[in-house]
Amino acid sequence: MILSIETPAILFPAITLLMLAYTNRFLALSQLIRTLHHDYQNINANHIVKQIKHLRFRLFLIRLMQSLGACALILCIISIFSLLMSYQSLGTSLFIGSLIIFLGSIISSLIEILLSTRALNILLVGFEDSQQKS
Repeated sequence: MILSIETPAILFPAITLLMLAYTNRFLALSQLIRTLHHDYQNINANHIVKQIKHLRFRLFLIRLMQSLGACALILCIISIFSLLMSYQSLGTSLFIGSLIIFLGSIISSLIEILLSTRALNILLVGFEDSQQKS
């Protein structure tokens, strides 16, 4: 199989855009942690404790998806460079590795999104409980 330079070049912008989205998720989670920490110090509500338990694993997943995305980008760049230098088999292998690592990054992102949804549901239950008490 002969891999043209355009094939890994197509993956390049996708990875960089996804890295931007990952960074935005990290910033949003950082803000959430700061808000929850402030709320917990003032309120000490049960639903806040439940959310905080999920945050450490979500931070791990965001770090994992960013790291895997960066590794995929590096392999994609080296793949393009290898193809430019006419190392066809090395370029193909690196591109396949880039795809596999990129897939791991996307799976980590999916898991983090599912956990984020669970955390939002916990918050909604806490809100509903406080509404019923009023």
